Amino acid sequence: MSWNLIGHAWAEKILRQHLISGEVHHAYLFTGAPGVGRRSLALEFARALNCTNPPIPGEACGVCSICKHIALMQQADLHLVAPETDGGMIKVDQIRDLQRSLILTPYEAKYRIALLLNFQRANANAQNALLKTLEEAPRKVILLLTADSTESLLPTISSRCEILRLRPTSIETLTSVLSEQEKLSPEKAALYAHIANGRPGIALHLARDPKTDEKRADWINALHEVLGYSIRQKMKLSESMNKDKNNDPLSDIIQVWTSFMRDILLVQQGKPASVVNIDYSKQLSDYAGQFNREQVLMLIQELMKCLELIEINANPRLMLDNLFLTMPAAN
Repeated sequence: MSWNLIGHAWAEKILRQHLISGEVHHAYLFTGAPGVGRRSLALEFARALNCTNPPIPGEACGVCSICKHIALMQQADLHLVAPETDGGMIKVDQIRDLQRSLILTPYEAKYRIALLLNFQRANANAQNALLKTLEEAPRKVILLLTADSTESLLPTISSRCEILRLRPTSIETLTSVLSEQEKLSPEKAALYAHIANGRPGIALHLARDPKTDEKRADWINALHEVLGYSIRQKMKLSESMNKDKNNDPLSDIIQVWTSFMRDILLVQQGKPASVVNIDYSKQLSDYAGQFNREQVLMLIQELMKCLELIEINANPRLMLDNLFLTMPAAN
């Protein structure tokens, strides 16, 4: 039987074996790009750990009360720690609250499980505070951490966890799953698989929320416009994007723009089959002829710098001003 995940069969096999052999580690770290399936795998493992009626060893029934509530991240013995706001940090007080909860005996499940999401956003004090728990985890406690990479955490955190590095699934596999599971046309399934770059979470979100696809089109159209704007128009756009609190998350917009510029670079390198935004092939080809390679690389670097600045809550107006000033002008 399957844990109903897209990809990561090798990781599922490892975790099942730990459950079957009774050699479950006290802490696991799931790394990979956002949307690759880190949280989904952690939750399936948590269900298999605490299911009250497993059909076979290493399997969750999916229908008992504990399984249902863990899937919703609302089970009494599941303790969730995550940034409190978009772009926010996990703070030391959140770790201390968690530690006070973990010393208690499980309420109804076999284990108390701490699920720490996006732990790369934990500040140094929070990461150091977790070390004691990782070194001397209370009995009947399992810690499940997710992060972008081991490099984004203190080495002392990573070294105390069983690490599972998740990778995107193949475009072909994801396209097939979307066609069968979400009843999409082959063309639409392939488009979403490419946009998601093999990350199931993002592809499923696109398939299930048409507004997400519409927003992507709006963001790419905005990029077309700003590349043709004068400096005055760019500064006006920067001001409006900063003032409008109902705007979409800036990080989402920048990520789409980064993807688009990388596609232009791929076209310039003679690799059009590798582009993500396959529904904009003509525009990508046009831009590849208008910009030189150095201009495209420079803009990709600036966009990546913006994503880093967003992570540390930099001033968005200054960041956008600088980005727009460095953008090359389309012919």
